[in-house]
Amino acid sequence: MNIIQAAVIDFNKIKITVDNFSEFMTSKFQIMNNDEIIPVERISTNDNMAILILSNEINIKKECSLIYDNTLNIKCNYYRLFSSEAFNSRYFYDGKLGIEYNVHKTKFKVWSPVASSVNLLLYKNGDVAVTETPTKIHMSEEEKGIWTVIVNENLDGFFYTYEVEAYNKINEAVDPYAKALGVNGLRGAVINMNDTDPKDWDKDFSPNNLESFTDAVIYEISIRDVTINPNSGVINKGKFLGLTDEHTLSVNNLPTALNHMLELGVTHVQIMPMFDFSYNSVDEKNPIKYNWGYDPQNYNAPEGSYATNPYDPKCRILELKQMVQAFHKNGLSINMDVVYNHMISVGESNFSKIFPGYYFRRWNDGALTNGSGCGNDTASENKMMRKFIVDSVLYWTKEYHLDGFRFDLMGIHDIDTMNLIRKGLDEFNRPIMLYGEGWELTTNIPKESKAIIANSSKTPKIGYFNDIIRDSVKGSVFYFKDGGFVNGKQGLEDKIKLSVIGCIDGYSEALKGVFTSPEQSVNYVSCHDNNTLWDKINHTNESENEQLKMDRHKLALGIVLTSQGIPFLHSGCEFCRTKNGVEDSYNSRDSINWIDWDRKYQYLDVFNFTKCLVELRKYHPAFRMTSSQEIKKNIMFINNTPKNTIAFVLNDPSGKDNWKRIMVIYNANNSSVNIPLPDGTWNLVVNKHSSNINTIKIAEHNINVDNIDINVLYSEA
Repeated sequence: MNIIQAAVIDFNKIKITVDNFSEFMTSKFQIMNNDEIIPVERISTNDNMAILILSNEINIKKECSLIYDNTLNIKCNYYRLFSSEAFNSRYFYDGKLGIEYNVHKTKFKVWSPVASSVNLLLYKNGDVAVTETPTKIHMSEEEKGIWTVIVNENLDGFFYTYEVEAYNKINEAVDPYAKALGVNGLRGAVINMNDTDPKDWDKDFSPNNLESFTDAVIYEISIRDVTINPNSGVINKGKFLGLTDEHTLSVNNLPTALNHMLELGVTHVQIMPMFDFSYNSVDEKNPIKYNWGYDPQNYNAPEGSYATNPYDPKCRILELKQMVQAFHKNGLSINMDVVYNHMISVGESNFSKIFPGYYFRRWNDGALTNGSGCGNDTASENKMMRKFIVDSVLYWTKEYHLDGFRFDLMGIHDIDTMNLIRKGLDEFNRPIMLYGEGWELTTNIPKESKAIIANSSKTPKIGYFNDIIRDSVKGSVFYFKDGGFVNGKQGLEDKIKLSVIGCIDGYSEALKGVFTSPEQSVNYVSCHDNNTLWDKINHTNESENEQLKMDRHKLALGIVLTSQGIPFLHSGCEFCRTKNGVEDSYNSRDSINWIDWDRKYQYLDVFNFTKCLVELRKYHPAFRMTSSQEIKKNIMFINNTPKNTIAFVLNDPSGKDNWKRIMVIYNANNSSVNIPLPDGTWNLVVNKHSSNINTIKIAEHNINVDNIDINVLYSEA
């Protein structure tokens, strides 16, 4: 006879599961709330489950145990209670948390309904390695589990933590809402945020007033990768300030870093994690060790290893703002890669130190879920975790003037949370992008509640990374040798056609899509995860010569940039970026991860081809249709083309373009193909040999398309 689990589901209710209820006598069940017995008033059973109704409420500041016959003893899990309406009605707090500073006083507020005491610890130094006895100030508990204290002096330059006692254990924790940090993020900092604004910060604004998110071309970078190479020409390598110089050149006299992005012509730069990530991954005092940063430590302040002085809490904020300002001045928007789905660990999390058992998602038996693959998933469905995520995103938007957010493993989060974020961003009255990875992951919320691609109709204003185009174009990310359309795999014509229309639903019986709008389709073939596009092609087509591999590479990028939706480019793919075959390079050395600017010179032809297609897309609205209705009306596929070829015609939906009709042809065959042309005179402006949008030749009736090639033609009538 065993008690399998016991869960507190209301302040006076416990749900238990046993292996065989016939072996138990209900009169022998007792509830211990720390050292106090709470009588069981009645029990209702159903098979091997039972609900125990208690005569008194449980005190959640104390641990709770179920005892049977003074022999069996099992800890009662509070997780179900913490996500209940009963708990939320009593403890949900919709006000400001963190600190409110002015030169006369600072107010500190932290939420922990289970804490038995909380003290504010004030330090003069932000480095925990420096021995210092802090000033300890007792905080008072107010309604809804809020602990608060006001210090009536100017604390600018002080550092702080909270000493929290909960369940007979004392932890020192950084304020989850901390906006400034000491070195390695181990203490919060009290600062005057006005001191972190660069000159003319009040005049900084987003440069891209998009009519539709399909107008965007996203370019993914890492702060460190894009500048750390010796040939980057950047002075402040690996730092925010390294991306403020728009005149950097390689030894080959080619633009690098910010200068390169401006030359390429993208509209949005997606920056891999730049919030404070684990000091175990990168030591801010000596940032030799490499890490992508997908292990959050503090969400609301920048990563110190990207600052020139990580000891100064104002420095990292100021320098990030200077980088934002430089991008905006040059017409580039910034999307932030955010990782709210998990943390470095539950034990090290400040959330758990302040309120153990609340912020992380669990199975019904109390075990942590692991859909993220990182040992813990945050519980976005819990209202105070949801509030934190929403507050954090809106804070970054307001304080740092950001233009969009990419959600790592967005499928961990619930739909309601993501839609609340979208609603909050809409209130800024400017186009702010919101998109993420909508993979379905194993975690303890119903499938219908997950922010996944299958539920995209429930999040109509949120975008999703499109794995249909990714895998159809160049093969599965999970199998090195699996190729796609450009690698020579057969029978993918319909998948590529579906990709061309942005995977919208309802185009035809043969092409069944998943999205309600092309604005939901983020089209890509490579990103920081998995193999680079060049490395993938080298795995699948290793025996081919380099020129043929380059042709396949161009065709893949050509499909991304001529398909409906939002194109996404992995930095360096435009000149055949390699990681030497390392698939998961999150902690590999710099020489694996850096952008090798010598390759831009080596593969300048591929760069110029990509630049040409970015320009093509930006100047012709037929590549940027805004709705499913426009796509259904204005895209026509050419039937009876040879195998492994796709041909389609786009009509100008705006009625303002001189290119009234555009024809695009993809040929993935190892030989040339002859494609019939619709009536009219057609100007060929793009193929794998071209690097600018000028007429290469004029054609009527048909056109011969070279092997492994993309052709773009237009007609003025």
